[in-house]
Amino acid sequence: MLLPMKLILDHNAMTDGFFEDTRLLGIMAPMKDYTFCWHLNDLMGVDFRINNEIEIQLKRKDRNYFFTVFEYQQPHTALTHYLYNNQFDGEYLLPEFRHLDFLWLFKGDAIEDDEMSHIISNIRGIRGVQLVVELTNEQIRNKEHLVF
Repeated sequence: MLLPMKLILDHNAMTDGFFEDTRLLGIMAPMKDYTFCWHLNDLMGVDFRINNEIEIQLKRKDRNYFFTVFEYQQPHTALTHYLYNNQFDGEYLLPEFRHLDFLWLFKGDAIEDDEMSHIISNIRGIRGVQLVVELTNEQIRNKEHLVF
């Protein structure tokens, strides 16, 4: 008699695959997510829109927490921008970065260093932005929370 096979999902491989060809910015800007997106859209000519289908849901302390994700597909490229809200009702998507309000993930196409510097400079020009920093994969302990 054959025993049923057990399939095990390899979260590390899935997470590593998700983060190939990505760059991530952490942003401290104590304002509503829709306000911050409006500023980005207005200043940088992007078109961030909320995408409820990829909203991140985490269960902690017998409660569900929902972290909004805004998305922008850059025309004529494979580059997609994702803006995560790092806070919801006192909980954090990435608890190791409690001081950050937003996480901006660039995925799908390479971003050159000079272009990234220009983006960071533009974000810093938004009134209310206190900090913009690039995060490395090694700094992020809870990468799986960003995978949708």
